[in-house]
Amino acid sequence: MSLFLISGVNGFIGSHMAERLLKEGHRVRGLVRATSDLEFIRGLDIELFTADLADISSLEKPLRDIDIVVHVAGLASDWGPYEHFFDVNVIGTRNIAKAAARNRVKRFVHISTAAVHGFRGFRSADETFPFADTPFAYCETKQIAEQWLFDLARSTTMAVTAIRPGNVFGPRDHTFIEKYLDALMAGKIAYIDEGVHWTCPVYVENLVEGIVRACFEPGAAGEAMLLTDGLQITWKEFTEPFADLLGVKRPRHSVPYRVAYALAFFLEAAYKLFRISTPPLLTRYRISNGGRDYHFSIEKAKRLLKYGPSVGFDVSVQRTVTWYLQRNKQH
Repeated sequence: MSLFLISGVNGFIGSHMAERLLKEGHRVRGLVRATSDLEFIRGLDIELFTADLADISSLEKPLRDIDIVVHVAGLASDWGPYEHFFDVNVIGTRNIAKAAARNRVKRFVHISTAAVHGFRGFRSADETFPFADTPFAYCETKQIAEQWLFDLARSTTMAVTAIRPGNVFGPRDHTFIEKYLDALMAGKIAYIDEGVHWTCPVYVENLVEGIVRACFEPGAAGEAMLLTDGLQITWKEFTEPFADLLGVKRPRHSVPYRVAYALAFFLEAAYKLFRISTPPLLTRYRISNGGRDYHFSIEKAKRLLKYGPSVGFDVSVQRTVTWYLQRNKQH
C-alpha cells in the first residue's frame, strides 16, 4: 500500500479521493489551510497538515516519505483577479511540485482541466488539440501550470501525470451543480441556443476512478489525459433528468449565444468598473461553456488507464439529487 498526499483534501474532489484511497487500504495525508472547512472529511483517517501553497517551507514536513501526490488544490472559478489565479494555480503548483521532487516522491498527479483547450466549438477533441488563447484567467493559469510541470519532469526522477476533467459534478459540489440545481429549482435556467450544444460531464466517482488508475499505471507517466463520462450529451439532455427528479418544470426559455455572450461581456465590464467582487449573474466563461460544443474523447484514458466510467448517468443524477435534497433539508 502507498502513502498519499492530497492537496485540497477537504474539498469536493479531494474528499472523494481520500475516501476511495482509504477504502483500498492506502494511507492518506492531507493538506488544508488554517481556515479550511473540514466537514467533508470528518471521521476519515487522514493525517492532516496545515500548510500554505504560497510558502514552500510549509510543504516539506507533509511530503516526507510520500509515495504519490495528488494535487487537487486550486482556484476553480469564472470570476476574480488574474493575480489571485496565478498565485494559487501557478505558484502554488510550482511550490508543491518542487518540494515533492526534493522529497523523492515517485509520482505527481496534477488535476488540471479540459478547459485548457478553450471553448472553440468542437466535438470529441483529444489531447493533441493545442491549448487555446483564452481571455479566462482560470484556463490560462491551468495551462501555465501544466506546461511547467512537464518541463520539471524532464529534470527529475518524479513522474508527472496531468488529468484534465470535463465538467465535474456530484455530491458535495458547491462550485457547479449545487448552484445549477438552485437555479433550476427557482425556474431561473435558460438554455443557450435551445440547449443543443454538446457538453462533457464527469461524475465525481468516475473521475476518482480515473485518477486512482493514473497513480499506478506505468503508461500514465509523462502523459496528460482527458477524463469525462464519455457521453454524447447536450446541455438539454443533461439538465432535464435533474428537473424531473427534482419535480420542477423543465427549462423552456432560450437565448441565442451571441446575445448571451454580449450581455455577459457588458455585465463583467460593469462589475469591474464598480469593483464588485462577487461574480455577475452571467459571465463569458459560463456562456462559452454552454454556448459552444465542448466535448472530448476519452480514448487515451481508455487505452492507457483501462478507464471506463463505472457509474452510469442515471445513477449519478439520482445520487446527486439525493444529496442536494438532503443538504437543503439540513440548511
